[in-house]
Amino acid sequence: MTIASQKASPSVDATRILAVGSLLGLIILGLAWELVLAPLRPGGTLMALKVLPLCVPLAGLLKNRMYTYRWVSLLVWLYFTEGVVRAWSDKPPGNLLGLIETGLCITLFIACALHVRIRLRAAALKA
Repeated sequence: MTIASQKASPSVDATRILAVGSLLGLIILGLAWELVLAPLRPGGTLMALKVLPLCVPLAGLLKNRMYTYRWVSLLVWLYFTEGVVRAWSDKPPGNLLGLIETGLCITLFIACALHVRIRLRAAALKA
């Protein structure tokens, strides 16, 4: 029996919901930011395409794949960096959106890290 096929504990479910929710939040924020709220050019820009890499891991998170949680915890730091830079350098409302992006990134990282830790600990206890 693999780790993914085991019955999930409430803490695994909670971290999964938090990770999926924050990832969806980053996708929605990125699209709204670049198309409507504070685009670099009026009418929206191709910067909205920056959310495409965030759409790739969504299926893996929903299917509870451990490998996806691991690499998303590394990918999220690119978006964290963008959020910090734009929070520091953009004018309102872009700076507030940058802070929101930073918060979502931190939430996603913590959720992924806890998810992996809980599942590995549970697997070690079963072995």
